[in-house]
Amino acid sequence: MEISILKPLCYFDVFNHPLKREELLRLCDKTIKGSNFDQTLKTLVKNKVCFESNNYYSINSNVDKIVKERKEKEALAQSYLKKLSFYTRIIKSFPFVRGVSVSGSLSKGVMYDKGDIDYFIVTKKNRLWVCRTLLILFKKICLLNSRKYFCVNYFVDEDNTEILDQNIFTAIEITHLIPVYGADVVQRMKAKNDWTKQFFPNHSAQNYFLPIEGSGLFKRTAESLFSGSFAEKLDLYLMRITFRRWSKKFKSFHPDKLELTMRSNRGISKHHPSDFQTKVLAGYKKRIEKLTIGNEGPIYS
Repeated sequence: MEISILKPLCYFDVFNHPLKREELLRLCDKTIKGSNFDQTLKTLVKNKVCFESNNYYSINSNVDKIVKERKEKEALAQSYLKKLSFYTRIIKSFPFVRGVSVSGSLSKGVMYDKGDIDYFIVTKKNRLWVCRTLLILFKKICLLNSRKYFCVNYFVDEDNTEILDQNIFTAIEITHLIPVYGADVVQRMKAKNDWTKQFFPNHSAQNYFLPIEGSGLFKRTAESLFSGSFAEKLDLYLMRITFRRWSKKFKSFHPDKLELTMRSNRGISKHHPSDFQTKVLAGYKKRIEKLTIGNEGPIYS
């Protein structure tokens, strides 16, 4: 149980993000009862393996400082949430958008300076690249390529909602997704990724944003225009030219890295050139090893 508590603390320490007691309980990788959990947590604090401040916990001994910083990030997140409805309505009005959810830092209730709102978008089958191209063009032309409130860097279609990279990073992102449009589509996607229960059997949805529903005349008209064999060919064409451009731009990437960070096939578009996932997992592994809580070895070292 100690290991199960320390794993999420190690993970979120990568972000200097202390966890509330309730958050920590939901993120344990074993099914845990509250009374045993609380007693174990007290023992870890008593032995200075982790530290507590105002019901926040961290493996960082400077917990008071990072709790203060988290509350500042929570306040900043509120200003971004005020913009969320406006930009969600824009995204959902585009043809072939079936579900939209918020990922990244905002889905954890915080926002960093110079951060942005990350959207995870589910599209109609075989129309992902048409949908993505239209949204990217809108961002470049109408928003002057600003990502602040409009970072659309991950798309899947309705037939490709199971995430291929199954690890603690992706499990946290999926379980924390906040549906903002097409809640039923997002929930079906989460159900498709029930492998996340292997990581977080205690986790339950903690959404705090009411999803927007419905579609407008522009969307229905545009979808009728992009139908038939022409739209099929256009979607394939847009996929191919985008992948060629990315392959040329990131030609220094090893093929495995290109596949991980810039995955581009008929049902998936992923644009993560900074390879944030790998960096986070490396930081997590480093903290796990420091606490010697691998397959063997004492927690207290």
